[in-house]
Amino acid sequence: MSIEHCKIIELPKIAEPRGNLTFIEGNNHIPFDIRRVYYLYDVPGGSERGGHAHKALSQLIIAMSGSFDVVLDDGGEKKRFHLNRSYQGLYVCPMIWRELDNFSSGSVCMVLASNIYEESDYYRDYEEFM
Repeated sequence: MSIEHCKIIELPKIAEPRGNLTFIEGNNHIPFDIRRVYYLYDVPGGSERGGHAHKALSQLIIAMSGSFDVVLDDGGEKKRFHLNRSYQGLYVCPMIWRELDNFSSGSVCMVLASNIYEESDYYRDYEEFM
């Protein structure tokens, strides 16, 4: 896969005076079934997360609160996405190296994943990924 398959997905947003609501349905709003959900929080300023790629896993990365950047790399091209809206998610397809940085204070990053955790699905060394 290449970086051009990765994109911002606009999620449904129901706005009303009492507050907004956004929902996500697997294989409807995103191109995979949701098998795992995890989130990052209390990330110290200046820290980086990620630094890996997945062989088969697809993900949707959402800034639930605050903001952060996601840098994607397919080995030929790099692209930086700034996430700061809870009704937008960044779809990341398999075989894309990702790094998260520039976390704002109090930010929360939620990730929807297409499969359960499997260590064998990870590339944790960039050279091996290449």
